[in-house]
Amino acid sequence: MILLFGWHTWWGESGRPYRFNITLTRKGLPDEGGIYIFVRRRFVFFLEPLYIGKAANFRSRLIGHERWWEAWWKRGATERHVMVVKKPADRARVEEDLIRNYQPRMNDILIPRGADDAPNNKRLRRWWKIKRWFRLPFLT
Repeated sequence: MILLFGWHTWWGESGRPYRFNITLTRKGLPDEGGIYIFVRRRFVFFLEPLYIGKAANFRSRLIGHERWWEAWWKRGATERHVMVVKKPADRARVEEDLIRNYQPRMNDILIPRGADDAPNNKRLRRWWKIKRWFRLPFLT
């Protein structure tokens, strides 16, 4: 069971891995802040992120979260993934990195609006420009 419900690694647009703890109950929520993902698990190993968000305190934010009902009832969310991130600036950077990579259905912000839409975060924008520069010669 630990294989399925221990932790999972999600990758950002920058290529950086982020390790999240999987929680199914309220007791599994830390009393700290960080990033959370509402996830739909299909056929045991296939995970689909439905919503990515940040919170100053997981317990106060996620218990009774207004989007959880929609994620669970309408979209079939099965679990929450949480990662503790201490600094608010780091939370914003990680959230943007993950949203830009996965573009979850329920997130309507930070989704690239076009091919020339650079990330807002300075560090992510730098890597976006480098990746784009190497990709330009191969575009037709």
